[in-house]
Amino acid sequence: MRISHKPFTAVLVAGALAASLGACGSGSAPSSKGSANRDSSMSGEITVFAAASLKTTFTQLAKDFEVQHPGTKVTLSFAGSSDLVTQITQGAPADVFASADAKNMSKLADANLVDGAATNFATNVLEIAVPPGNPASISSFVDLAKPGVKVVTCASQVPCGSATEAVEKAAGTTLSPVSEESSVTDVLGKVTSGEADAGLVYVTDVKGAGDKVKGIPFPESDRAVNTYPIATVGSSKNKALAAAFIANVTSEAGKKVLRDAGFGTP
Repeated sequence: MRISHKPFTAVLVAGALAASLGACGSGSAPSSKGSANRDSSMSGEITVFAAASLKTTFTQLAKDFEVQHPGTKVTLSFAGSSDLVTQITQGAPADVFASADAKNMSKLADANLVDGAATNFATNVLEIAVPPGNPASISSFVDLAKPGVKVVTCASQVPCGSATEAVEKAAGTTLSPVSEESSVTDVLGKVTSGEADAGLVYVTDVKGAGDKVKGIPFPESDRAVNTYPIATVGSSKNKALAAAFIANVTSEAGKKVLRDAGFGTP
């Protein structure tokens, strides 16, 4: 990937048999963890276009997939979902598309650029990210609209931007961001670099950032739950491998990786 009480004589017989079996197996190396689940029937390479908020989880899922399917390679490309849609529409070679919302997936489906129906595999909600120490004393969503607070959001065409607009309506609060970014990771970067007092990102981004930021949940986030769909791109030259990767994402093992990162279940 590119970035597992018996008679005494009976006891003696059993012991001798166990020793014999152990000796027979001593010359072979123990199998690696998970080797029983490996499938070498597939080969080739696929390119996965995925929303920026999926970078950590999909990097892990792609690595796991390559281990399970020796001879395969998964190339990952992360960006804002709307940017990825534009790239695919313009002919960028992609085999799988994972969006941070249904709207951007629908754009490809309406253009007949996906193969079959998309599968919903995760959900996510917004959270306020502030620098350690919370210098602007942010404690609620409405605090982001206070004079002098430098808040950064996603642009409206990006899923996290659409979610922000929905939250603004729910809270009856209009924000005046100092910057609107093309991906949620760019918003997080503004906060971690100290360029912003606060940013609206996903709960998974806050969790993944560790002690670089402090997360502030707010009740209005429930009014803008993003559902993540995944589908095979119609122009894929390896649809069997693309379908296998999607199956891996939606499997129980895949769901666990997503849950551990903070994603919800659709």
